[in-house]
Amino acid sequence: MRILFTVIPEKTTFLHTVPLAWALRAAGHEVVVASAPGFTDTITQAGLTAVPVGRDASLWRVDSMNPDLLEKSRMGLPVPWNIVEDPDGITWPEQLYGHLHAVTKGHKPENFPIIAGVVDFARHWQPDLVIWEPLSYAGAIAAKACGAAHARMLWSIDVLGATREHFLRLQAQAPPGEHGDPLAEWLGGYGGKYGYEFTEDMVTGHFTIDQMPPSLRMTAGSLHYVPIQYIPYGGPTVVPTWLRTRPERPRVGFSLGTTATDRFAGYSFSVQDAFDALSELDIEVVATIAESEQHKLSRVPDNTRVVNYVPLDALAATCSVMINHTGPGTYLTTARNGVPQLNVPWDFDEPELARRSARQGASLMLCGEQVTGKNIREQLLRLLEEPGFRDSATRLRDEITAMPPPCELVGRLEQLTTKYRAH
Repeated sequence: MRILFTVIPEKTTFLHTVPLAWALRAAGHEVVVASAPGFTDTITQAGLTAVPVGRDASLWRVDSMNPDLLEKSRMGLPVPWNIVEDPDGITWPEQLYGHLHAVTKGHKPENFPIIAGVVDFARHWQPDLVIWEPLSYAGAIAAKACGAAHARMLWSIDVLGATREHFLRLQAQAPPGEHGDPLAEWLGGYGGKYGYEFTEDMVTGHFTIDQMPPSLRMTAGSLHYVPIQYIPYGGPTVVPTWLRTRPERPRVGFSLGTTATDRFAGYSFSVQDAFDALSELDIEVVATIAESEQHKLSRVPDNTRVVNYVPLDALAATCSVMINHTGPGTYLTTARNGVPQLNVPWDFDEPELARRSARQGASLMLCGEQVTGKNIREQLLRLLEEPGFRDSATRLRDEITAMPPPCELVGRLEQLTTKYRAH
């Protein structure tokens, strides 16, 4: 088969697709990845073939939708994914407004620079299957334009799929004349140019590839989910010598991801306050702090090692607890190592993922104004001292490793491609 992956130029989401792309290539299929030209090096560094399409642009994560939407979220105003937290508490006008804002300030500027290029390539190359991460709607448009089967590949819980399900439910109850659908109107608008009519699979794929273990999974009831085991991949890296030595004290990892500093103004709470609160504990803290944030530290305690980056999978394997922002890559890598977590989520998928993890028993969470040094210390001590968290983390690890790895999914994808591909 010929398989086309499409991704927006966002490294953290792209990395989730790499192990499956490797597995498909190793099974003898032709695999290429299409994205903006400036993302080419990231793709090729992963050992995959890049197809540069369209042009580079400043995405919503930099200067458009996200700061505005996140501010609305903090103020309690409607954004699309809030409905997942409170399905009965958000009105149809609020949800319609949230969808309109997400499309006009997010999905359009994210995808418009590459849509024409992805479609042109797909029509030329004629892929059998298009796999697109949930923000890369250009992949769905290209699949419709060339008749390929297509699938979403999730990198977190399915906030977008669940939000869409709630949206359609509210839309069906809306008064006559108020049944707007900004997402369908935008995606369907390309049909006149590329020769298709909008169908709901353009929003959620013919099927959805889901990396979440069963106890954490968020699903939309009408969708077809295909589970796959999460395999950590963080890009080209080197394991430092000091990390190969077993720690003499309980090691606590501290990682707040890269998006907060690459795309936004920085971390959402005081790292210095957290370090000071942990400074007198008999632990070893290993903190991955971006260089742009390190200058804000006035002191580094004796029990703390600050580094720019360390392979997360290698670090997590040595930790007793991991403090993190609940970014799905960080979260799943930690969970796969059976390590309890203190989650300090910010927005979008992170709070709901943290809540599900806390209910499963493998973690504790702090949100918003709760994230203080004092509270971090208190919750960390619970995670270190109460064995139930380690037991739940072990069960979660076993859930993850029981899921089919990418190599075992290849045959299923071949069957589904045959089922959905236009003949």
